[in-house]
Amino acid sequence: MFQVTPLRRLAVTACAAVIASAVVGLVPTSGYAGTAGTAVSLLAPPPVRDEDRVSDDHLTVTVRHAGGRADGTFEVYCHPGRGNHPDVGRACRAVDRNTRWGREAFAPVPDGGVCTMRYGGPATAHVTGRWAGRPVDATYDRSDGCQIERWDRLVPLLPDLRPAVAAR
Repeated sequence: MFQVTPLRRLAVTACAAVIASAVVGLVPTSGYAGTAGTAVSLLAPPPVRDEDRVSDDHLTVTVRHAGGRADGTFEVYCHPGRGNHPDVGRACRAVDRNTRWGREAFAPVPDGGVCTMRYGGPATAHVTGRWAGRPVDATYDRSDGCQIERWDRLVPLLPDLRPAVAAR
């Protein structure tokens, strides 16, 4: 049978007293506290003002040699979406779609992969900023099949340069 020694009883009582005093210290004596007639709820955080809302998701996309209006530097802010990108909403959704836990949305093509020797044109892109709390500094080109696939995953953040399929 389990025997309780005086020393063990003392240790258990001391632990219980510490836990009880910590819990009592967290519970307010009333629902409100304030001075001079102002009431501030201790049970809820203060409301967030619009100017205090900071979107961490901001990207600068610079595209070269894609042709036409696709070339240029575009700002994209997500959550909420805004900026001078031609399609901010869809650009944010493209990055959201490629954001997975444990996988970097802007990761380069892994070394040692087998890629088709397909050339997708001279277009390049450079994406910088912050996404999901992490810094972004990624370059893109269309020099082989793996690089083309990596670019196409982020369309329309990056311009759609896939050949148009002929209508039947």
